[in-house]
Amino acid sequence: MANQQTDRPPLRLGILLSGRGSNMIAIAKAIREGRLKGVEIAIVISNVANVCGLAVTRELDLPSAIFVSKGRSRAEHDADVIACLQEHKVDLVCLAGYMRLLSPAFVTAFPQRILNIHPALLPAFPGLDAQQQAWDYGVKVAGCTVHFVDEHLDHGPIVVQRTVPVLDTDDAHALADRILAEEHIAYSEAIARVASGEYEFQGRRYVKRG
Repeated sequence: MANQQTDRPPLRLGILLSGRGSNMIAIAKAIREGRLKGVEIAIVISNVANVCGLAVTRELDLPSAIFVSKGRSRAEHDADVIACLQEHKVDLVCLAGYMRLLSPAFVTAFPQRILNIHPALLPAFPGLDAQQQAWDYGVKVAGCTVHFVDEHLDHGPIVVQRTVPVLDTDDAHALADRILAEEHIAYSEAIARVASGEYEFQGRRYVKRG
């Protein structure tokens, strides 16, 4: 059904995951509760079999596919995933706990149409264990970043950031839990900005049109 506010067809999401899929669940809930309008989930893809996220897709009656990456070249695996996303006419790819680096061919296939969420305030603490990095460094404010994916790790233009204070009583696990709660809000906010058609790239900035 077309977005009633804009008469545009819904923005079709392809969500990629490797584990529990908590951000996928948050996105699906936001859509079903009407907080994320003009958007639908076209396909959920996992690169790992038998993960919790796939079980949830069945419960939510969402289309899903599995392309196991272990033992395959990145190029071969990504080619299959790209073909599946294209078959389902995906407009925007959302990495939701997808524990793989995308090949240049993947990024080229969906230019400025791939979002990722990172549990730190980029450009600080890119890469793995970002929450532990932040806690070890002693920062007083941490958070999460939704950004477009380019050919570099955790590097593309930022769409949304949300912050959390780092408490004196925290450890890295407690901090990670509070950041995750903000991730579930931030991802839907970022998708809504893309779906609105009201934002544009100005260099590295992704800003509302004047």
